[in-house]
Amino acid sequence: MVKLVEVVQTFKGQYSLREIFVNPTHVVYLREDSLMKQHLTEGKLPEDLDTRQSFTRLQVRNGTSGSEFIVVGAPSIIETKLKGSNKELLRG
Repeated sequence: MVKLVEVVQTFKGQYSLREIFVNPTHVVYLREDSLMKQHLTEGKLPEDLDTRQSFTRLQVRNGTSGSEFIVVGAPSIIETKLKGSNKELLRG
């Protein structure tokens, strides 16, 4: 499992952050979310985020359907985190 930070919409168009854990083998796709970047510049996201921050839309397969999450970080960084968790123990 990989720990990521999800952006969650609260009431009145504001957003908050929370930790989520994702199984990398269930990730279907990653893509940049430019709308969230716009919300950041408009001040709708928590103030402790840097204005240069990027966001990724992540789809996870769960059975016959899927769930989408918006997480903090560029797609390339999220991909690296997901791949890095796939370490295998070598047996000699």
